[in-house]
Amino acid sequence: MAFEAFWGYNIHIMNIYKRLLFIINPNAGVRRKEVPLVDIIMCFSDHGYETVVCFTKEHGDGTRLVEEHAGDSIDLIVCMGGDGTLNEVISGCQKIDWDKPMGYIPAGSTNDFAASLGLPGDPLEAAERIMTGTPQKLDIGEFNGRSFVYTASCGIFSRTSYETPQSVKNLLGHFAYILEGMKGITQFRPYEMKITADDETFEGNFIFATICNTFSLGGVMTLDRDFVDLGDGLFELLLITVPKDLVQLNLIVRALLEQNYDTPYVKVRKIRSAEMIFSDITDWSLDGEYEQGREHCRFEVHPAAVQMIY
Repeated sequence: MAFEAFWGYNIHIMNIYKRLLFIINPNAGVRRKEVPLVDIIMCFSDHGYETVVCFTKEHGDGTRLVEEHAGDSIDLIVCMGGDGTLNEVISGCQKIDWDKPMGYIPAGSTNDFAASLGLPGDPLEAAERIMTGTPQKLDIGEFNGRSFVYTASCGIFSRTSYETPQSVKNLLGHFAYILEGMKGITQFRPYEMKITADDETFEGNFIFATICNTFSLGGVMTLDRDFVDLGDGLFELLLITVPKDLVQLNLIVRALLEQNYDTPYVKVRKIRSAEMIFSDITDWSLDGEYEQGREHCRFEVHPAAVQMIY
C-alpha cells in the first residue's frame, strides 16, 4: 500500500499484484535439504505475484487443484514435485483449456523432463528462472484419452517408476531407478505387438516401446538433442526388439549408446499419431505413473498445447 499527494489530498493506492497458483507435492524427491518455500514465495512476490499455495496429498490431487483453483483470476501456475506431479498439473490444464503460462520447479527423484528443459536443480534458482524466463510452446501427448508430458512406455524400465516405493526413491534418488530397472533386464519378457505409426507399420516381439518427447528416459537412455525438438508437433517412437542371444544384446546396447536409430534391433521414428494392438494386455507408464493396459491403444500429439516458462 502507498499514499500519494494529489491536489492536496492523500490518496490510498493498493499495490496491484498478479496471482500465482503454486501446487506443491511435499512427498516428492530426494530430501537432501529443506526446500526454501518461504524464499520461493518471496521470489514470486518480488516479481509482483500474490501466491496461492496448495499441497497435494494423494494421487490425482494435482489435476483436481488446477480444476478447483485455476480460475480467471490466476495468471500463472507453478508446480513443484516430480514428473508425476507435472503430469497431473498439465492434465488439469488440458481439462480446463488453460491458455496462460506455467512453470515447473523440479523436486523429484529423476526429473527427466526438467533435464530436457535445462532447468536448474536448485528450487530457488528454478523459481527465479520462471520469473525471468520466456514462455515456450511445448507439445503434449494423449494416450488412450489421458494426457502425458514426455513419455508413454511399456517393457523393461517402464514398471520401475511406478513400482519402486516412494520411500526408496526419496532415499536413493536416481540410483533407485537403476537398481529396480536392472531386474527387468534379467527377465526380458517379450511383448508381441503391432504398431501403425502414421504411414509405417512395425510388427513383432519387443522388450521396450516408448512414445516420447524428451532427451532422457529415466536417466538410463538418452536421445540426440539435435534429433529431438520439444515443439515440432512430433513425438519420437522408440522400439527395441527382443535379443536372441548376448551378441544381439550387445548390438542393442551399442546402438543406444551411439544413438543409432535405424538398426535391425533399435528403431526410432518421428510420429504424429499411432495405433497399437497387443496380443496380451500390457500395462504402460505415463510420465512415471501407472496406466492400465489395453489390447488396443491410441496415441496422438497435441501441438503447442502448453506454454512452459524455462
